Amino acid sequence: MVVNDLNVGLLREDFPILKRKVHGKDFIYFDSAATSQKPSRVISTVEDFYRNQNANVHRGVYQMSEIATEKYENAHRKVARFINASDDREIVFVKSATEAINLVAYSWGRENIGPGDVILLTEMEHHSNLVPWQILAKEVGARLEFITVDDDGELNLAAIKKLIKGNLKLVAVTHLSNMLGTINPVKTIADFAHENGARMLVDAAQSVPHLPVDVQELNCDFLVFSGHKMLAPNGTGVLYAKESILGNMRPFLGGGNMIREVKLRDSTWNDIPWKFEAGTQAIAEGIALGVAIDYLEEIGMEKIKLYEGHLVELAMERLSGIDGLVMYGPPPLKRGGLISFTIRGFHPHEIAAALDYQGIAIRAGYHCAQPIHEKLGISASLRISFYFYNTEDEIGTLIEGLSSLIKGSSP
Repeated sequence: MVVNDLNVGLLREDFPILKRKVHGKDFIYFDSAATSQKPSRVISTVEDFYRNQNANVHRGVYQMSEIATEKYENAHRKVARFINASDDREIVFVKSATEAINLVAYSWGRENIGPGDVILLTEMEHHSNLVPWQILAKEVGARLEFITVDDDGELNLAAIKKLIKGNLKLVAVTHLSNMLGTINPVKTIADFAHENGARMLVDAAQSVPHLPVDVQELNCDFLVFSGHKMLAPNGTGVLYAKESILGNMRPFLGGGNMIREVKLRDSTWNDIPWKFEAGTQAIAEGIALGVAIDYLEEIGMEKIKLYEGHLVELAMERLSGIDGLVMYGPPPLKRGGLISFTIRGFHPHEIAAALDYQGIAIRAGYHCAQPIHEKLGISASLRISFYFYNTEDEIGTLIEGLSSLIKGSSP
């Protein structure tokens, strides 16, 4: 199948897991917002490193260590290019977007946010972009404020100025909601933050894998994302921060590699980004993140965005015909490649478990976004999330599965 010049059938051949059977059925994976599947070249990169190249980085002058170091640092350069950072020193490798946010909260937040200061978030944040700021606010006496979400699943930006009753220090916003699918106008919000003397953090865990992201265009101060949601192995993630900010932040973890000189009673720190990459890193996985970026760039992020938009539009149209089904969030043109919904008379876990026996994997629960569920008045929801390896036929199978479940339960 070719849609928008994307040969999905050919691309699917690169993903071994998509050839599996589950309960005797073809495996259909609709949970890429939680973690993406991995192409063969990413899997083989990790295996090849441990079979043929395994050595620590930044520590040895022997050939194997120098090769590992170059490949690991080249992955940093690939990330910088991918998100258009001005310098690869602005790229810190961490294990997840969650760790990246905690790093900012600890290393920047505890030095720059104090009693009475305001941290501005939204009601649609993932727990990873909420809990670290709750902890920080309680510790230093800061105040959390929230941009509300309207009935269409979009942010009420018209009321944003009314929320600032104090010294605004940080605005931290998801680029693409992992529950509503909303693509937020983070550039507009970043401009507002800077006009009010604040820094801007973008949680791009759901956007960087699915659409073009340019940190210089967004003019954000911090941006975070996870590698495992964009074809790379687990345990990979990225913190982008402007060089002028990152260089003045204190280390998050102490230990090997993040130091320049160590005495018994004092130490000095390494240059960025190594100041924030203490200890032995996930080297093979970091190199594989660079390979995943190569793969995505070969396809083209704009093509991926357009194709997923096509799948979302088709799925929302088909889902709207199911009696008792309620979808949450904005229309297709204002959302990314995921849809959360409920079905009257069914608990989400009941539906997800039943679909599993048909070989279909979808998400059920809070999706680590409990506050927005509570605002919507629902205890949980179902979520389908797409990537470029999903097909129209898979959507048809999902609709048939949902319809048969609902029909089979009718008296």
